[in-house]
Amino acid sequence: MSGCGGNEPTAPLALTSPAFANGEAIPVNYSCDGTDATPPLTWTDPPRGTKSFALIMDDPDAGSTPWVHWVIFNIPASARGLDEGLPTDAQLSDESIQGKASPYSTGYHGPCPPAGTHHYVFKLYALDTKLDLDESTSKTALLDAMESHILTTAELIGTFER
Repeated sequence: MSGCGGNEPTAPLALTSPAFANGEAIPVNYSCDGTDATPPLTWTDPPRGTKSFALIMDDPDAGSTPWVHWVIFNIPASARGLDEGLPTDAQLSDESIQGKASPYSTGYHGPCPPAGTHHYVFKLYALDTKLDLDESTSKTALLDAMESHILTTAELIGTFER
């Protein structure tokens, strides 16, 4: 029956980048071999009740513990992406907060593997709350704070080789 409403399936949250496709190489500009700029990211179809977003980028190929390249949270619910070349400031103009990446500095740190091909996972979280955290927040602390507030997630994986 059409027109009844309420039972239509919703599209899942989707995370993409105009700079690279899922599973493809991250352009050099977004790495330590380039300008180390944040790549542009876009997302669609957040679930109802989303109050903020968080994003973690890490490298699971870096050893026994993934290397954290970016932690950003309290991205406004109205946002549908992150711009290319964001500053490394702890607090951005839209009130998003950048936490601690490895080796414990604030902001984005692009791919910079020692050798070989590494995978970089950008994981976006739609949350039912805004988090009471600051720029000292690590990936682990962010995951703990988000634990009971995650509505859904989306991933984008890029590769980089040196």
